Amino acid sequence: MRARIEDEVLFLHKEDVPPYKKSGSLVRNNYFWALRAIAVRSPFDRDWEFDSDVWIALQRMLLSFTESGYLGLRETQLEFPQHTPIPDVLRSVSTWD
Repeated sequence: MRARIEDEVLFLHKEDVPPYKKSGSLVRNNYFWALRAIAVRSPFDRDWEFDSDVWIALQRMLLSFTESGYLGLRETQLEFPQHTPIPDVLRSVSTWD
């Protein structure tokens, strides 16, 4: 998922956030609701926002969904722009594009 950090807020690109589908996969829908539960803002038409206070929860959640094997790495890994400093707490679930 494409990500960026501005003023201690992590933004996930709106097109990369998992969509909720009423008759969709149970795992993907749980992933959607779990992300949404810890997001500060999760508007339909804008990037989702996560305060630094929840980054450890986000990291643990992304690791858990990655290890389950039900979702692809591109769905559970944060992709930052090249040369962007990645906070230590997010490093295990992040890469550079």
